[in-house]
Amino acid sequence: LRWVPTSLELGNFVDAWNSAPFGRFFLNSIITTGVGTALEMACAVLSAYAFAFVEFRWKKAVFVLILGSLMLPGHVTLLVNYITVANLGWLNTYAGLILPGMGSAFAMFLVYQQMRTVSQELVDAAIMDGAGHWRRMSTIVVPLCTPMIVTGTLIVLIGKWNDFVWPLIVTSTADMRTLPIGLQFLRSQEGYTNWGAIMAGAVMVAAPMLIVFFIGQRRIIGGIAAGAVKG
Repeated sequence: LRWVPTSLELGNFVDAWNSAPFGRFFLNSIITTGVGTALEMACAVLSAYAFAFVEFRWKKAVFVLILGSLMLPGHVTLLVNYITVANLGWLNTYAGLILPGMGSAFAMFLVYQQMRTVSQELVDAAIMDGAGHWRRMSTIVVPLCTPMIVTGTLIVLIGKWNDFVWPLIVTSTADMRTLPIGLQFLRSQEGYTNWGAIMAGAVMVAAPMLIVFFIGQRRIIGGIAAGAVKG
C-alpha cells in the first residue's frame, strides 16, 4: 500500500467522464439542487414568518406538529412519497425529484429562531406606517435575518447535492440520474479494477460542495451560533 502516488494520472478524470454521462449527471444535479434549494428556503422563510409574526388558530399545535416531524427518519415517508409521485406520473421527471422535498422543518426552525430576535418595535412601527405582512417581511424581517437565511441555504444546498436515496428511487433512466447515482453507475461500469477512474469520479462529485463549504463555512458556523442565542 502506497499512501503517496508516484505520479499524477490526470487521464483518470477523462476515463471517468467518458465511462458515464457525467455531463447529464451534472446538469440534473445543478437543476434539482438549485431549484429545490430555492423552493425549500422560500417555504421555510414564509412559514417562519407566519409562526413568528402572524396570529392564527391552532398556531402552537401546528408548530409543535411540524417540529415533531424532525424526530421521524426521512426513510419513513419514502413509500408514501413514492406512491404519490407515481400516481401523479412524476417518475423520471424533475418534478418528482424536486417537489417532495420542498417542506423542511429544519430550515423553517432555523430561520424562525432568528426571526424571533427581530425587534417588535420595528415591526410595530411598520404596522403604524400601514405596511402589510409582505412589505414587513421583505423590507424589515428578511434583511435582518439574511445571515441565518444564507446559513440555511448552504446547509440545504449541500444536503440536496449529496442526496442519494430519493433520486435512486424515483429515477430509472440515465438521463435523469444525479451525480451521487452517477458515481454508483460508474463503479458498476468499471467494476473493482479501475479504482483510478472511480476515485476521479468521486472527486468530481465532491469538489463543488467542498468549494461551497470552504467558502461558506464561517457563515454556517456564525449563523448557527447567532440563532442559538435570543437577545
